[in-house]
Amino acid sequence: MTQEDGELDSLVRKRIRALRVAQGWSLEALATRANVSPSTLSRIETGQRRLALDQLVTLARALDTSLDQLVETATDDVVSSPMIDAAHSLMRWTVKAEPGMTVVRQRITNPPPDNPARMRAHPGREWLVVLSGTAILLLGNGRFRVETNQAAEFPTMLPHAIGADGGPCEILGIFDRDARRGHQRGEDGTQTKTAASQARVAPPTSS
Repeated sequence: MTQEDGELDSLVRKRIRALRVAQGWSLEALATRANVSPSTLSRIETGQRRLALDQLVTLARALDTSLDQLVETATDDVVSSPMIDAAHSLMRWTVKAEPGMTVVRQRITNPPPDNPARMRAHPGREWLVVLSGTAILLLGNGRFRVETNQAAEFPTMLPHAIGADGGPCEILGIFDRDARRGHQRGEDGTQTKTAASQARVAPPTSS
């Protein structure tokens, strides 16, 4: 066994135990789900039993994950720098785990538009959190006040716009592929069609 194989073997064993603990399951509980004995599972986690492919497939299924995720190795490109869009006061990060997803950090100084025609609508979904200040989210016929550390999640097929309330605010948004594409079209001045749905504004959680 090479050093690389040994590191992967150790990583998979730690991952199995970590996933089990995260679910709040005992050895007996996971062993029952995987149809193995608790002693066998214990030896797998502690490295006293060889990892067999068929057992890994069964354990991945029992842990509500996939074999690929169970044996996934760490990558070197963990840290990334944003792309700067000075024209729109944006910083953008690409989320590697979900193709097409983008993280955007934006400073907003203008209030939300008074004209509903300036609200955008396009396929996709958006999640944002206010890092500082207070934002006003216009969504369909609703008006939501989103304060520091509060988050909002909504389908972007609902006409929407966001602005600052009482001074600059800074937001961090996550867009799926369709939402990002829709905002890029909007930045170019192209309007998209509208539809109706719902939004959720989440209060901050206490630590």
